[in-house]
Amino acid sequence: MKKLVLTGAAGRLGSYLREPLSRLCDELVSTDLAEDLGKLYPGESYVKADLQDLDAMVALLEGADMVVHFGAVCDEAPFETLLGPNFIGAYNIWEAAHRNGLRRVVYASSIHAVGMHKKTDFIGIDAPHRPDTFYGLAKCFAEDLASLYWDKRGLESVCMRILSCAQVSNPRAVGSWLSYDDLIHMVERAIDTPITGFSVVYGVSNNDRAPVDNSKAQHLGYRPKDNAEQFAKEIYAEAGPLDPQDPGNTHHGGPFAAVELGNSGVALLNLKEEGNAKS
Repeated sequence: MKKLVLTGAAGRLGSYLREPLSRLCDELVSTDLAEDLGKLYPGESYVKADLQDLDAMVALLEGADMVVHFGAVCDEAPFETLLGPNFIGAYNIWEAAHRNGLRRVVYASSIHAVGMHKKTDFIGIDAPHRPDTFYGLAKCFAEDLASLYWDKRGLESVCMRILSCAQVSNPRAVGSWLSYDDLIHMVERAIDTPITGFSVVYGVSNNDRAPVDNSKAQHLGYRPKDNAEQFAKEIYAEAGPLDPQDPGNTHHGGPFAAVELGNSGVALLNLKEEGNAKS
């Protein structure tokens, strides 16, 4: 592949993807709002650009084969805060990809697009949208945008509904964990699968207690290897009994399903500080 573009390259997940993506193409253009990324990998360049600027996105995607879109505000926030980067930014990426004749958008969607479904329902990739927050609503918008651009303009998309890509630090993550190795594997399959059309896949590892069903995404060849069960005994003992009436314990969105609209969900996840890996 000649050229890939990675948005959100300064973020926690984007930083993990830079090196493996640089090995898949002659030229990797990483972009974010940070002033720089520090050390660049062979074939990688950095362009500071705002997702809300359509002209900047059109220029950024010129000559690219695909764009891997991880740029966004990555938490629940007031709608006005998310409107620019998460809603308009998504439109700008798909529109810029279309104008430049890209083949595919690989998109970091989220379980929060379906976060109000109950975990006991074991939902598949065809579950109807049930966002848990404005953040989840933005993911629904981008997924529908991806579907529209495939149906009307022939632009392929793979929407990866990531569950929990961080260290296992809470009971929910025993089922929802996506390891960094499995994240990289999923993105690679989203890029190298010959034909995807409009596809959805859940970003979750091979956990014994995974609450979602990827059986209708087999064509992508995503076969996760890691399993969070190794952490279960310690995590459950540490957490103690969970309230079965708390939507944060019973719904796919976890704390995002319980917070008031506009309030942070990440603040309730008990995430461990890891820094920006490989940045």
